Amino acid sequence: MCPNRFEPSVYIISDSVGETAEFVVKAATSQFVNQNMEVRKFPYIEDTDTLEEVIIGAREVGAMIVYTLVIPSLKEYIQKRTQEENVIAVDILSTIVNSMSQYIRESPSNKSGLVRQMDDEYFRKVEAIEFAVKYDDGRDPRGLLRADVVLIGVSRTSKTPLSMYLANKRFKVANVPLVPEVDPPDELFLVPRQKCIGLTIHPEQLNIIRTERLKALGLTSQANYASMERILSELDFAERVMKKVGCPVINVSNKAVEETANKIIEIIRRGEINAHGK
Repeated sequence: MCPNRFEPSVYIISDSVGETAEFVVKAATSQFVNQNMEVRKFPYIEDTDTLEEVIIGAREVGAMIVYTLVIPSLKEYIQKRTQEENVIAVDILSTIVNSMSQYIRESPSNKSGLVRQMDDEYFRKVEAIEFAVKYDDGRDPRGLLRADVVLIGVSRTSKTPLSMYLANKRFKVANVPLVPEVDPPDELFLVPRQKCIGLTIHPEQLNIIRTERLKALGLTSQANYASMERILSELDFAERVMKKVGCPVINVSNKAVEETANKIIEIIRRGEINAHGK
């Protein structure tokens, strides 16, 4: 029975966070402009004892229940007990999940928290992309010790494209250009060598790439940047730095970004396994 003075309220019950049901409830209550609806959330319900307490509480204050429970035993319990207690209860997920199951001819997993897991993966990807942008091209060496992967190499060895590709795989990547006139940051030599990857390239291919880059910028191809002498000097300097760091080196000549990135991931994961002694 509802109290004499009716104050509408909704109890949201979920075996996860309850954000899905909360969003639906807020969308529904927005249609009733003259009502001040109290909404209470009961997340992470995983046993019938807790569920029973919430159902009895809803009955005592005359609240309706909106729930997103995917565990079959909890769904059966709440359906049975809310009928017995004469509490209005709305199952947000079952109708669409059952219909989708029939449509694609596949049984649902009935696991709680999957939406939250998907959200966590999305936010980790966004965080990794922001990290790659912030610590691109050696802008802030402080990021090197926070990175999952540090890429080093001369200009035009695909450091930035690789950083973004790996960020989309949720790796936090920093990269450092190696230039003979500029000493590498001290932080580079503190990075565990299994997290650092050197990138090199055949001089002839780098010459072609840099020449095309200069043309795209409207500059003469005779600039020192694309000269073979300059390229050999840079590659020699980079090789010495990579040897000092002790990192694995990948030759990116004639390799697609995806191919190099997969090789980097393989090296990093192998290094993690070795670091844990497995």
